[in-house]
Amino acid sequence: MRRTLFTDEHELFRESVRRFIENEVVPHNDRWERQGIVDRSLFTGAGAHGFLGMAVPTEYGGGGVDDFRYNLVIAEEIQRAKVNAAGLGWTLHNDICLPYFLSLCTEEQKARWLPGIASGELITAIAMTEPGIGSDLASMATTAVRDGDHYVVNGSKTFITNGINADLVITAVKTDPSQRHRGISLLVLERGMPGFERGRNLEKIGLHAQDTAELFFTDVRVPVANRLGEEGEGFRYLVENLPQERLSIAATGVAAARAAFEETLAYVRERTAFGQTIGSFQNTRFRLAEVATEIEIGQTFIDRCVLALNAGELTTAEASMAKWWCTELQGRVVDVCVQLHGGYGYMAEYPVARAYADARVTRIYGGTTEIMKEIIARSLEL
Repeated sequence: MRRTLFTDEHELFRESVRRFIENEVVPHNDRWERQGIVDRSLFTGAGAHGFLGMAVPTEYGGGGVDDFRYNLVIAEEIQRAKVNAAGLGWTLHNDICLPYFLSLCTEEQKARWLPGIASGELITAIAMTEPGIGSDLASMATTAVRDGDHYVVNGSKTFITNGINADLVITAVKTDPSQRHRGISLLVLERGMPGFERGRNLEKIGLHAQDTAELFFTDVRVPVANRLGEEGEGFRYLVENLPQERLSIAATGVAAARAAFEETLAYVRERTAFGQTIGSFQNTRFRLAEVATEIEIGQTFIDRCVLALNAGELTTAEASMAKWWCTELQGRVVDVCVQLHGGYGYMAEYPVARAYADARVTRIYGGTTEIMKEIIARSLEL
């Protein structure tokens, strides 16, 4: 059936994004994968073309259009080019970090940060996870003690996407260690603050172009003017923004599944065994029929969720449904695709092998599948 989510304006935007990726991303992606980090020019280039901060008001240099369909176009085009959206750190900047700045910044903070976020000169990250706490954010040990017009921050974070490249890091801290959720606040730590150190760029089994870092804070003096929103309300802000984060991950999962499927479809049409194409075997036909059906089901739900998000109606439970089902779908699809490639599917030079390694983490970050099911179950009053 015809997909009706996008308008002509979205499709024109898609053409521009596609050209940018073909010219500015694809030629460099293998090098970025080897070096474990993208060039900062990826962000400034994307900003110059209007692909960052689409929802940032025009007076701050953004697109002035709060429509997640544009974000979805970017995720789909990155996957279509067989480079990973999450691996580039681009969607994290747009989809996950930006909403905090848009909804929580004061006018002074907007003037200070939004122009650089939209231009790509200020790369963003968000730091929640700490060693040993996993999904239990209320148990975080990073503290921020008020000292006049500053907070003194001590602690550490880990698994932080864009952790090396980031200039602005939205950091969850405990301003009241005696409280659990009510004791959390959000501070923006900036590159160059004394005592703010980056650890190693973590080695991962996939998403190699993504810089994923440990962050360490030793008596970092952070101005109170760098706090986002009210003190003690950080957990509420995180909860409010998590649905868009989880939808972004889910949408990328479906786009990645579709890219792997289309790559495999082309492969089995050409590859022969026993005197016939692999695609002519009944097992291949049935497996790909199953995959094609599941991708369409996932895409339909994603499109509905995007419209609900735009209307301010996407619920936490619905975003959790999208996140767990679509990332599990991504895992199932790329596994089938590797199998249908045979031995070549295990070779790193084939895009499907990279897709297989990249896919595994999507069921973990942004909230594990198990946490997503728990959230859904609570919505059922179980």
